[in-house]
Amino acid sequence: MKQGNAAVLTISPDGLTGYLQRIRRYPMLAPDVETALAERYRDHEDEKAAEKLITSHLRLVAKIAMSYRGYGLPINELISEGNIGLLQSVRRFDPDKGFRLATYAMWWIRAAIQEYILHSWSLVKIGTTAAQKKLFFNLRKLKSQMQAIEEGDMTPEQVETIAEKLNVSEEDVVMMNRRLSGPDHSLNAPVRVEGEGEWVDWLESEEDNQEVRLGRREEFVQRMNMLKSAMSGLNDRERDILTQRRLYETPVTLENLSMTYGISRERIRQIEVRAFEKICQRMHN
Repeated sequence: MKQGNAAVLTISPDGLTGYLQRIRRYPMLAPDVETALAERYRDHEDEKAAEKLITSHLRLVAKIAMSYRGYGLPINELISEGNIGLLQSVRRFDPDKGFRLATYAMWWIRAAIQEYILHSWSLVKIGTTAAQKKLFFNLRKLKSQMQAIEEGDMTPEQVETIAEKLNVSEEDVVMMNRRLSGPDHSLNAPVRVEGEGEWVDWLESEEDNQEVRLGRREEFVQRMNMLKSAMSGLNDRERDILTQRRLYETPVTLENLSMTYGISRERIRQIEVRAFEKICQRMHN
C-alpha cells in the first residue's frame, strides 16, 4: 500500500480540531460495501479501495487514541501512531474471515499507540515483562474505579486488590504506581477539592531549577528518538513478533505465532529475544 494519504492522515500541531471535523465527513461503510472494497484491495491492490477503507475508520482511531490521553502525550501524536496501525490492519485484513474491519483494526491501532507510549516512557523506565505492561495500561483505570488518590502510595488494601485483579505481585503494583506518579502530576492541582491551597505550596524550596528540568526534557526526547531508531533496525518479522509478544496488553502466545509464521515455538522465542537484544544494543551504541 502506498503512503499517499498524507492529506488525510497528517495532523498539524495546532490543527487537531480541524482534523477531527474533517474525518467526520467520511461515511461509514455498509458491510457489503466494506467486503467488496477489501476484496478489491486484496486481489488487485486497488489503492482507491484501500483509501476508502482507511478514511471510513479514521474516527475509530481518534476514539481509541482519546482513551490514552492520561499518559501525558500529545493527542495528535497518539492519533498519528494509531493511523499507522490502521494502515497495517488494512494491509493484512482478509474479508473471508467473516468479521468486520473495525473488529480487526482496533487491535492494530491499540498496539501502535501502546508501542508509541512505551517508547516515549522508555523501555528501561517502565520495564518489559508482561506483568509490567499489564500494570502500565491498567493501573490508572483500576485506581479510578477504586477512587484511589491520583498521586502517592496507595493503601495496602488497594495494592492487594489491584494485585489480585491483574494477577501480579504487590511489589510490582507499588513500583509501577510510583513510576507513573511523575510526568502527569500537576503541582497546581488543589490539595483539597474545597481548599485553596495547591500541592506546589507544600514543596521545599530546593527544587530543581529551570535549567535542570530543561536538561532532563532534552534527555527524554533524545532517549525517545533512540528507541524509535532502534525499532526501525528490525526486520518486519522481528518487529511484528516483538510487538505482539512484548507490547500487546495481552501478549500473543508462542503457539499462535508459530502457527502464523509456520515455525516452531522455540524459533519464535529466539526471534523475540534476538529482536529485543538488537534494540538494547543499538540504544547503548
